[in-house]
Amino acid sequence: IWAWIANSKPASAMRSPPTFGFLLDIDGVLVRGHRVIPAALEAFRRLVNSQGQLRVPVVFVTNAGNILQHSKAQELSALLGCKVDPDQVILSHSPMKLFSQYHDKRMLVSGQGPVMENAQALGFQNVVTVDELRMAFPVLDMVDLERRPKTTPLLRNDFPAIEGVLLLGEPIRWETSLQLIMDVLLSNGNPGTGLATAPYPHLPVLASNVDLLWMAEAKMPRFGHGTFLLCLETIYQKVTGKELRYEGLMGKPSILTYQYAEDLIRQQAERRGWAAPIQKLYAVGDNPMSDVYGANLFHQYLQMEKRGRAEELVAGGLWKQRPSATQSCASILVCTGVYSPQKPGSMGPAHGGAEPPFHGHRDFNFSPGLMEASHVVNDVNEAVQLVFHQEGWTL
Repeated sequence: IWAWIANSKPASAMRSPPTFGFLLDIDGVLVRGHRVIPAALEAFRRLVNSQGQLRVPVVFVTNAGNILQHSKAQELSALLGCKVDPDQVILSHSPMKLFSQYHDKRMLVSGQGPVMENAQALGFQNVVTVDELRMAFPVLDMVDLERRPKTTPLLRNDFPAIEGVLLLGEPIRWETSLQLIMDVLLSNGNPGTGLATAPYPHLPVLASNVDLLWMAEAKMPRFGHGTFLLCLETIYQKVTGKELRYEGLMGKPSILTYQYAEDLIRQQAERRGWAAPIQKLYAVGDNPMSDVYGANLFHQYLQMEKRGRAEELVAGGLWKQRPSATQSCASILVCTGVYSPQKPGSMGPAHGGAEPPFHGHRDFNFSPGLMEASHVVNDVNEAVQLVFHQEGWTL
């Protein structure tokens, strides 16, 4: 009887469980600033079935970090007309949940928006903001003449030492954050005091989002958190003569972020009752340095993992997770954001025939091959069509 039922169904109704999933970037792929890209709506009409459920597992992997996870999920739900759950959204700092050895440390947190809520949601229980530190030590923040104290305040000796630094995203007043973070690192967590020599190794630093640039409504890319990190690294190097080191670098292109995304894809498939393991991931993005490099680096990691050599690749931390069922991760580059093949000043090839500058972070080696996408398409709708065609799925 089962054979008869199977043979009597049309091919589309006999759809076997998916063995592939999507990792979708947000800015420059689905939205530009607060505007949804029309191709994204078309793509989700293909990705969602008649019951409003996703036909394949999808995780949204963004390097944004100055927003709460559930707020980003609500925003995407409204823009795409499809219910997006918070556990489908990976912010740049989401993998910090794995760094439990620092969760009970007193950490200085830099960023903007709901930094305290984000830090606490990640598991950090004892957090100090840059503003709180500035208020405790008013003489530290001296660039803005209007904010300098008019009288000399009493020095505090009751402020507990800071034990590490969390860099969740670009702050608003860069000069204040750069100065106070440097003060914390140079004073070993006691910025009201001065040390004759800067301690090295310095206090642990965890950072997320190394994007130098990102695409909003403006015609040219905007500074990202990677630009802020570049400033901090350069100042630290110039002042101490030593290199600023990170205990963890999160967000694309770090392998840690893709491991985290792979695990969420697996959990999503299990919740939907899709028994077949997810063997292929398709990462769609607009930034060659974060999206393409990251997906290709993760693909390289998957191949080396099978040969027991994955440790050789790692920059920014690695998660000891269960053995992976994923066989491959293909990178798909779209032309609706940072990358544009025709536009000078983009991350495209328009550099007068010369090698484009390396926009990646210092800790990720320049490897031209890793910046070559498996596929280049116009937009995310074309990306979904390409994948469905490759996987033999109906559009």
